[in-house]
Amino acid sequence: MLTVLVANIKGGCGKTTIATHLAAAFAMEGRISLLADVDRQRSSLGWVDRRPASAAVLTGLDWTKDLAHAPKGPGHLVIDAPAALKTKQIEELVKLADVIVLPVLPSAFDEQATRRFLDKLEELKPIAKNRKSVVVVGNRLRVRTRSADRLDEFLDGVGHKVVTRIRDTQLYSDVAAVGLSVFDLTGKRAGDYRSDWQPLLDHIATVG
Repeated sequence: MLTVLVANIKGGCGKTTIATHLAAAFAMEGRISLLADVDRQRSSLGWVDRRPASAAVLTGLDWTKDLAHAPKGPGHLVIDAPAALKTKQIEELVKLADVIVLPVLPSAFDEQATRRFLDKLEELKPIAKNRKSVVVVGNRLRVRTRSADRLDEFLDGVGHKVVTRIRDTQLYSDVAAVGLSVFDLTGKRAGDYRSDWQPLLDHIATVG
């Protein structure tokens, strides 16, 4: 089973949005899709509970108390990690993952925390020896703004592949409230925002 870890030590950077959308995308592709929530706030599990029966099927896993072993067999497992991870937690989660997705917002505070997290990751043997794929996602970008330009400058120097930049829109809050994602919607608007995700999905497919 291909395992994708969505993590950053900075809270509020959009980890749950990334994790739920990846799980929904895999489900829409007809894959077995599992979403493991490690955060005690259980935001991902709440999203799964709100998901309508008519939506593509995926399964939520409660890992808030103990990390379970990644299930065997075909399919995709997405892990939604909490903020403020301790070194031991980072090591355990990285050991489970095939791909580490690191979202970052256009903010000086997020950039600083992301740099610290990347430094911690690079101390781990699986990362240092390139046995694990680490990719960065610019999140909630408003195009043609100074904050977007600043984030682009930061991302260009992180030393890891920046696979995509996801634009900011109220649509993400709207779909989260009803357990859906832009992958569950039809129409031109949703399709336009889905295009932001395709480079990330393409990268994950190369790992699998």
